[in-house]
Amino acid sequence: MNKRHLDLSSSVYELCRSNPELVDLLYDLGFTDIKKPGMLSTVGRFMTIEKGASVKKLDLESVKAYLRDKGYDVS
Repeated sequence: MNKRHLDLSSSVYELCRSNPELVDLLYDLGFTDIKKPGMLSTVGRFMTIEKGASVKKLDLESVKAYLRDKGYDVS
């Protein structure tokens, strides 16, 4: 399986635009606001996965491990 690269310094909006399936994965991780109307196109434009994990009090290493398990190369 080819790994898809996720640059965690990119905005959630940019990452989800290039990887639409990422919306559901992030939602499952606890980023529940991602599916609220308008959130991805507004807050998502400046929010990164790292910042979002901090806001949601999620362990960043667990988030990275989950994304790696789903076939992403995370950096």
